[in-house]
Amino acid sequence: MKKYINWPESYPDTTWFTNARFGAFIHFGLYTLGARHEWFMTTEQVTPENYRKYFEHFDPDLFDANQWAQEIKATGAEYVVFTTKHHEGFAFWDTKQSDYKITNTPFGRDLLAELLPAFRKVGLKIGLYHSLIDWYHPEFPIDGLHPCRDEENYRATNDQRDLKKYQDFLAAQVTELLTEYGKIDYMWFDFSYAHRDWGWSVGKGAADWDALRLEKICRTLQPEMLINDRFALGHGITTPEQYQPDKPLYKDGLPVLWEACQTMNGTWGYDRDNQQWKSSEQILQMLIDTVAKGGNFLMNTGPNGRGLIDKQSKERFSDLSKWFYLHNRSIKNCGPSEFVPPIDCRYTQNGNRLYLHIFSWPYFHIHLKDLAGKIRYAQFLNDGSEVFYRGFDPEEVITTTETIIEPHDIVLQLPTKRPDSLVPVIEIFLND
Repeated sequence: MKKYINWPESYPDTTWFTNARFGAFIHFGLYTLGARHEWFMTTEQVTPENYRKYFEHFDPDLFDANQWAQEIKATGAEYVVFTTKHHEGFAFWDTKQSDYKITNTPFGRDLLAELLPAFRKVGLKIGLYHSLIDWYHPEFPIDGLHPCRDEENYRATNDQRDLKKYQDFLAAQVTELLTEYGKIDYMWFDFSYAHRDWGWSVGKGAADWDALRLEKICRTLQPEMLINDRFALGHGITTPEQYQPDKPLYKDGLPVLWEACQTMNGTWGYDRDNQQWKSSEQILQMLIDTVAKGGNFLMNTGPNGRGLIDKQSKERFSDLSKWFYLHNRSIKNCGPSEFVPPIDCRYTQNGNRLYLHIFSWPYFHIHLKDLAGKIRYAQFLNDGSEVFYRGFDPEEVITTTETIIEPHDIVLQLPTKRPDSLVPVIEIFLND
């Protein structure tokens, strides 16, 4: 197993994760009915009492676990992370720790019990998102992020709120998830904020969650399961959110195990009026960019209140599906390359196969640095058609119609018209 600075030697093998490279994130919750951002309970300072109307009307009647699984698998994703409980405190399974759960809504069924088998059936590995925060729980202390932060009657109850009882509740819910729903491949906790200070309150971190206890539960009940780093113990998969690192991540000379988390529009949960949609090409370029820098890419979708993946998301799913059908081997089992790619391109590599992803189509030539004498063959990945290339020729007479080639470089000769692909890829077979 490859060594990472943020992955203890006692932790399980990460090979499946780094081979997969591409996962799907699903944000689903009571906030879906509000349809205006998954954080609106706190941004609009809605009390738990007023928020209950979403609980009383939650009925995703068109939800079909098999349909979700098939649509997500078709994108090329190899694993999925589903929100079991977001900051609002609502549980998507038949938890014994609370009445605030999906089986007590008009929907009336354990959604997790239907969804996870459907994912496994199509070969998706299972990740569970679980919020460390809980704005509904009566023992969770009021702080500057809490929806009731400006309600004096709520703040006055802080002295009666018992954090230890909340820690026990949190541990019991995690235990349920890891014992009652089969093999779980990835636990995605969210999130610590101990650095925040509002004067009258401070944020919460590892000690507030009793994170060592949670880690022990995870390692004991699901010893092969991966864990992210958001419960603030200083290790676990690093999860940059809504930004792309500008280079591969290293610390103290060792690589960092990481996963870029990105939305398709401006929010994680379903937002009817948010039209900040990334194009399919942009999403695909972000995925390729992530793999080229040694990371995984976790692409989010937020189903609507009827339990359907919306039209805009499906259009992007379809585009990714078509691209992955032809180009999946340039992503799966791949990582960064030691070679420096041309401008507006990214390299990924798997052994002696180097993949050139072309973001901006050039006119006729692409110069590849330091590859002279290292190439056996090159082809377009979309159709397997040969791509000609040539290197430096000291006898060549350079006129106004010849391109200049440096001695250590080679030049690919391309058609004027780009292939019909969101991102064309050239597969380069290197010498052994």
